Formats: sequence, structure tokens, C-alpha cells
Amino acid sequence: MSNFHSGVGWAGVIALIPARDEAGTIGEVVRQVRQELDIRVVVISDASTDATAELGRSAGARVIDLPLQIGAWGATQTGIRYARRKGFERVVTLDADGQHDPASLPALLDAMRETGADVVIGTSPGRLSRAKRLAWAWFRMLTGLAVEDLTSGLRVYGPRALPILASSEATLLDYQDVGVLLLLRKYGLRIHEVPVTMHPRHEGKSRVFSSWFTVARYMTHTTLLCVARRGRLGSAPVATAR
Repeated sequence: MSNFHSGVGWAGVIALIPARDEAGTIGEVVRQVRQELDIRVVVISDASTDATAELGRSAGARVIDLPLQIGAWGATQTGIRYARRKGFERVVTLDADGQHDPASLPALLDAMRETGADVVIGTSPGRLSRAKRLAWAWFRMLTGLAVEDLTSGLRVYGPRALPILASSEATLLDYQDVGVLLLLRKYGLRIHEVPVTMHPRHEGKSRVFSSWFTVARYMTHTTLLCVARRGRLGSAPVATAR
């Protein structure tokens, strides 16, 4: 049994769950995370208009209730800055909609300890539609990132990653996906992927892929970001292990 799984070292780990209007799932997600890891859980409510904050609190999470909507990455970065102020060394991030299985979190933490990676991503490419697979292939070609699942929000960030992601440079990003990975590569951080099972979304729909307009906006924005970063970073190799 690994150190993380047996509870040794959990004092330095915190779970962050960005959430907007996820009252239908947030309570159960918080309870499952606490059951698996028995660590502090923080819900960052992104100006939710429903009972997300109240239900997160009643399930045992600390809640940061944002007065203005700043998006999933902005909410995640808020949580990372909170974690740093409180002295946590590792941050677990997962979605509030029930897609990510908290039972996979010990495996991600184990992988970080065993591989020495700075970032561990729970990857499930089988969940992607054909259109999304083509999009990710396009972004991998543009960036040279050897990461199979570019958009998974199920991640563990280690001590070297946290100050980078809390920085003003990271504030300019919109999503916790390609931009974050490019920023981490810029500083030579090592990324590792762990295969996990992901569940269908319990309710609602993806905010990135909710309409053709949002898809077009995301593709355009991310393509420009990739081209800009590629130009600045050149063809530096990616420190990635799988």
C-alpha cells in the first residue's frame, strides 16, 4: 500500500472543486472525495445562482463564494492561491459535475510520488467524440505536447507547479487545458498521465462545447494561443512521461 493511500503525507494535499450551478452533484462529489482521501476540500463557487455553495458547505467543504463569474480556470486559480496561502504542497482538481471518479484520486497521488512528476493528469481519451479527437490531434500538432487527454480537469499539481499557476501570467488563461500545459512546459515541468474511468455528465452540458459558437470561439482562441506559445518556446521537448 502506498504512502498516499495509507494516509501518510495527506496533510499537504488539498482538493479544489470549481463549480457553477452544480447543486445537483456537488454534495455527493465532496462527500466522495472526503471519503477517499480525508483531506480538506474547497469548493470555489463561481457566482452560482443555485444552492451550490450551501450544499458544498453542508457536505463538509470549505466554500469560496465568488461574487462575480470568472470562469472555471479563474475559479481554479483562486483555489490554488488559497492553497498556497494555507501552506498546502499538492493540489488535486476535479470537476463538480460527477464526471470524475474520486476513487481514482489515490492512484494519481501515488503516480506523483512514484514518478517524481510535477503534474499528474487523469486521462480518459475514450470519452472523446470523433470531433474532439480531431481537435486534440490538431492542438498536439500545433504545440508538440505529448499529452493524450488535453482537457481533463482531473489533475494533481505538485510544489513546483503551484507558484507558476498562481502567478499573474497564468491569470491570462481561460481554460485549464492546453494553455496551462504550455505554461508548465515553458518552465520545464514534468507531466505524467494515468488512465482513469470517467462517468457521463450527470446533468447539464459542457460550457465549452455547448454550441457551435462556443466551439468556434474555443478553437480560435486556443489555436492562437498555441501558435503564440509555439513561436515563443520554439521546439523545446516536452518533459512528459506516461
